[in-house]
Amino acid sequence: MRVYLPSTLPALARMVEDGELGPAPLTGYAVTPALIEWYASGDTEELEYVALTEAARASLRLLAAATGEAEPAGGGRRVVVAAEVADHAVQASADLGEKGRVRVAEPVPLAKVAAVHVDDEYAVADVTAAVAALPAADKGDDDARFVVDGAEAHELMWYATQEIPDLLGS
Repeated sequence: MRVYLPSTLPALARMVEDGELGPAPLTGYAVTPALIEWYASGDTEELEYVALTEAARASLRLLAAATGEAEPAGGGRRVVVAAEVADHAVQASADLGEKGRVRVAEPVPLAKVAAVHVDDEYAVADVTAAVAALPAADKGDDDARFVVDGAEAHELMWYATQEIPDLLGS
């Protein structure tokens, strides 16, 4: 099953160093029966894009949680790791709240990573502003929600796994 795992650049660097994304359990997003039911029309590609978008939103929250931590060059960029995970290791559950949200019970080996999706550097200012606005947006502030939506309007760039070292070096 293709799972989209929210991440950050420091976590991506740790994944490369450790040879896996972990520790488990990991929260990810996938095309689940609940997502298919919620998104009544659309093919698999559209549903995977919805799961990727949800993972990008979760990555924004990871960045917000890491505010104040030292970020490497290129920080302030959302990261989503797309990986092929064995079905038995993925649990979709209604109590996880969001449609498409899953729990991955095992660390994900680097060999199972299909691609990485990362904001281009031109998105950093909008992502940084969105991180700062997130608490107010969560409280219903429409202006803050507009700022968060501005970051979400940026499409993530696609990187093959062999490009990850170059991505981390930039």
